[in-house]
Amino acid sequence: MSKRQTFLEAACEENVEDFLRFIQLHKDKTEPFDVEEVVHEMPREQREALWRRLASLLQDVLLKLPPERWDEGREEEEEGMQEEPAADSKHVVAVVDSVTLVATVSVKVLQDGDTYSGLLEIAQRLQDVLVSLPVSEAPLQNHIHALCEAWWKKGLQEREQFGRTAFFVSLQKSFILKKPGAEIQRVWRLHDVLLSLDYTSEENKQIIDMLLQCFLHPTHIRNDDGKRFLVFLFSWNVNFIWVIHGTIKNQLEFYSKALTTHIMEIYFRAWKKASGEFLEKIESLCIQDFMQSAIFLQRASPVHSKVRQIMSYFHTRKDCRSTDKMLFNLYRPILWKALNAPNFEVRANATLLFTEAFPVHDPDQSNEKIDENIQKQLDTAMSLLNDPHPTVRSNATLGVCKILAKCWELLPPTIITDFLKKLVVELAADSSSPDVRCSVFKCLTIVLDNALSHPLLEKLLPTVKYSLHDNSEKVRIAFLDMLMKVKAVRAAKFWDVCNMDHLLARLAIDSHSVSKRIVDLLFKSFFPVNESEKEWCNRCITLIQMNPMAARKFYQFAYKHTAPTNIIKLMLAIRRVLNSCIQVDCDMTDINGSNKENSTQAAPAVLGKDMAVVSSLLEVVVILWRSVSKALKQNEEAQKYTCAKFGTVMSKYFQAFEDQRATVPLIQLASFMPPAAVPTFSCGVLSRLRRMESGAVPAQYSQLLDCICSWGQAADILELITDWLTESLPKKVDKATSGRKVCIMETVEAKPDLALAYLEHLFSHASTREKVLGLGPKPLKQLHTVLGNWKSVLYTHLSSTTEDPKHPRVETALKALKSHGRLGAHLQHNLSDGRDYLLSLEHVAAWVADRVLPFLAKRTDDDSKDSEKSQPQPLAAEITESFLTVCRDVLLVGLGDVEFKGQILHLCSLILLSEGGYLCIPAVLPILKEVANSYVPEDDNENQEDPTSVILGVVANIFQKIIELFARRLREDPEEGKQLCQSAVPGLTDFLQVAQTWDRAPLSGVFSTLFAVIIVEKKHLLQKITHPEAVITPESVDDMPPLSRILLSVILQSQSVTRAFLAEVSTSLDSEAISSLVELAAVLHVLAVIKHAGKSKPGLKSAAVSVQQQLHKHAVTSADSTDIQRVIYESSAMTLNEILHS
Repeated sequence: MSKRQTFLEAACEENVEDFLRFIQLHKDKTEPFDVEEVVHEMPREQREALWRRLASLLQDVLLKLPPERWDEGREEEEEGMQEEPAADSKHVVAVVDSVTLVATVSVKVLQDGDTYSGLLEIAQRLQDVLVSLPVSEAPLQNHIHALCEAWWKKGLQEREQFGRTAFFVSLQKSFILKKPGAEIQRVWRLHDVLLSLDYTSEENKQIIDMLLQCFLHPTHIRNDDGKRFLVFLFSWNVNFIWVIHGTIKNQLEFYSKALTTHIMEIYFRAWKKASGEFLEKIESLCIQDFMQSAIFLQRASPVHSKVRQIMSYFHTRKDCRSTDKMLFNLYRPILWKALNAPNFEVRANATLLFTEAFPVHDPDQSNEKIDENIQKQLDTAMSLLNDPHPTVRSNATLGVCKILAKCWELLPPTIITDFLKKLVVELAADSSSPDVRCSVFKCLTIVLDNALSHPLLEKLLPTVKYSLHDNSEKVRIAFLDMLMKVKAVRAAKFWDVCNMDHLLARLAIDSHSVSKRIVDLLFKSFFPVNESEKEWCNRCITLIQMNPMAARKFYQFAYKHTAPTNIIKLMLAIRRVLNSCIQVDCDMTDINGSNKENSTQAAPAVLGKDMAVVSSLLEVVVILWRSVSKALKQNEEAQKYTCAKFGTVMSKYFQAFEDQRATVPLIQLASFMPPAAVPTFSCGVLSRLRRMESGAVPAQYSQLLDCICSWGQAADILELITDWLTESLPKKVDKATSGRKVCIMETVEAKPDLALAYLEHLFSHASTREKVLGLGPKPLKQLHTVLGNWKSVLYTHLSSTTEDPKHPRVETALKALKSHGRLGAHLQHNLSDGRDYLLSLEHVAAWVADRVLPFLAKRTDDDSKDSEKSQPQPLAAEITESFLTVCRDVLLVGLGDVEFKGQILHLCSLILLSEGGYLCIPAVLPILKEVANSYVPEDDNENQEDPTSVILGVVANIFQKIIELFARRLREDPEEGKQLCQSAVPGLTDFLQVAQTWDRAPLSGVFSTLFAVIIVEKKHLLQKITHPEAVITPESVDDMPPLSRILLSVILQSQSVTRAFLAEVSTSLDSEAISSLVELAAVLHVLAVIKHAGKSKPGLKSAAVSVQQQLHKHAVTSADSTDIQRVIYESSAMTLNEILHS
């Protein structure tokens, strides 16, 4: 029996195992059996019989176990529960897969005239299987999918049905797979399937939705085949174009810039390939819609930049006649009207499109007509440069510069000159707008890219040299960027455009951004790396003579332009020059400034006694050394060499250069080197610090302290500080000998003020602070304890009525208290795992509460006794405020835990409850702000007993107490009350800025407090009115009562705080907490003030509507009421109408 006959007989349910063995032999590469060869060799009758038998086999196995139950069958097999082995799901899948293989091979070998009804039946059954296949059968799905695709390509019966299935599955898989490139390629191969689908049919709705999803998937948009497919979709159905465009527009704001580039390419290719009705729809529905969006959308819109990007793509394709004609036809009905629109944003947007698309012309017109149109457009461009709005002028400047750069050869010389004169002479000096001035210089760099512009610009640019001194930083930056462009393209000599003296003068005083650009411009002039080191030094001396401050600034940026090796070489070259100053005397008469970029005028070999230049050279060495310090640390050999070279001459420098200005950089140089390199100087630094006068300014000791720390001797200075602070404390002398012993040992007088100044410097600078904290906890803890002991000095001053000259000054003790708190904060952050130092601050808080607050009692003595009895009160307030300032700093840096916050808030409560506690309100408010700022509003935090809610509840209560104290002081002593309120304004402003971020309890109660006190105060005034003429609606905060005036002025400083306040107003009105006519009038007076301030119009209208709902209830009663009530109602109604219709 032949292979063909055996294979044919195996294709039935009875011989299914033989059939599966044949398929296995086909898959085995080592076996010669090939299904395709066997089927191809079969006679026509045998093939048809094979297909019928396979159709019957497929039907039988699917009846026993349909695809829907394959997963269930597999689970039963795994659990050992299957009763009928014949219905094994693995067996069924193997049979279906084998039949699919034979069917796919049969499609390939199908010949003309073959009757393939049996094969069609197989394909249809497999198609049904494909739809209901579980996810686990991916290989079988791929095989059936390939069969459907092969059927479509072969063009067999019902190909549309199989093509639709293949296309649908490919499209579906392209969204699911992690690497969908192959499936996207298959979708493109099957794209003709769409031509057989009915766009309007409900059956195809799912496919249409999936087609739209392609425009949302970046993979489809980026893939080349995906892009071809998306372009094709524009030509599938005319009605589908509008749907595609709407989908893209809705998604446009979420596309990245790179993805938008692909989108605009898809549009352009779709337009290029379209014709007839499709072309008309793409132009009118898509391209012209983008044009209108680019013109009419606000510039702040997230879509605007993407639409502009798409239109720019079309503008860059203007080299094609069809593109030119299309742009001309589509822009004609909208662009020219937009350029004259009343809205400046529309004009500005249209200006960008117009100048980018220039010239907008119809290539089919005659040359005369084209020239006439272009001349009109040039006139339009010139008129846009004169537009009243600066944004339009800025955009026109950009557009005109692009036109000049692109069309220089085509434009008449007179027009080019007119444009450039307009830009350089007029707009570069536009006093009404720095944006316009900035645009001129930014956009001139575009013109400079065209070499033909250089001769004319070389003549015009010197007229703008004073723009270097423009009062707007961004204009100065743009001007310097333009100068760098001039230098780069060699359009002119930049020092001819702007004098070197001007550049150096601006370098000396300007910001980092400007200075960096000036150094970029001048670097090769004053640091020619290709010249000798001697020339570098000569240029350095020249620069110093021209402008010493500019020289310092120049060398601060030098390391960014050259290698560290060159910096060190320059330092050593300057050292050689300085050495010559020690040996030979001469002066500096031969050195003159120059405006030339590469001046080679040599400086003299020696400087003599010109100490200004010598000092500047030393400063330059310090600046250069600091700039390469990191590189030197990484190269130990170079560091040793440099230190050795300077170390050998440092002692001579100190002797020869005794001028104060030279001493400062010398000390800084010494700090860069190890102490052994400068033994003479290093031995005397600590002694100099000991002998320093108490009133010394930081400039006298800061350098010495830096040296001490850089040499690793921070422990010595810390010991000195600790000793001075310890010795300055009052001592209890029990024995005569002890007193005598102290006197003998004390060789230098203790200077506590200087000790505290040293300590402040050490902790104010990162480099010294790091060295001090590196000493470990023992010496720092000792110093912390000593500083804490100074509380006794403060208490002595508080409790004594006369000042004892033997006691330390109160100012010193206050500084010690602050230093104690700040040192504790550093130690808590760097050296403590627990909360030891927070506990120390809490102990100080308890001391303030027990010992200081009693002295905050209000003065009640007569004026004659006031001079003695009133001394403690301001001191007590000063101590309290100093401590609260330290606590605020601790909270500010995030060191305070819940317990610390609770203790400090408790202290704040005690302060405010004391009789004179109101004096400390300006110090309490920052504490409230920092505590509130340390928490973030959480939606799910509604627990009233939560620690956060408890702490913030205390904050709200303290704030309420503060407002009550304001009101009381304004009643009892109006002048003092006003001063108190004014001093609290900064703290109040910051606290409300934090409170407005909370839209629920407990901090929302802050605005309830503010609203209540303002309404009560205003209501009280309205109730006191006796004459109708006195009912006047206020127009500004100055027309409000004293406390309301202060509070409203603070609220109106911020838009967000105003919104939060108005939300509270609406809430209170809606809850009907305010209902009387006088109260409603008071509310309207507040709203009137907010209206005149022009703040938060939506919130204002909302509050006014709430008032309106309450006010109408008083309309009837007012007719029978007194004249004053009637006038209040009428005035309120008028004010309400003004607010609602504003």
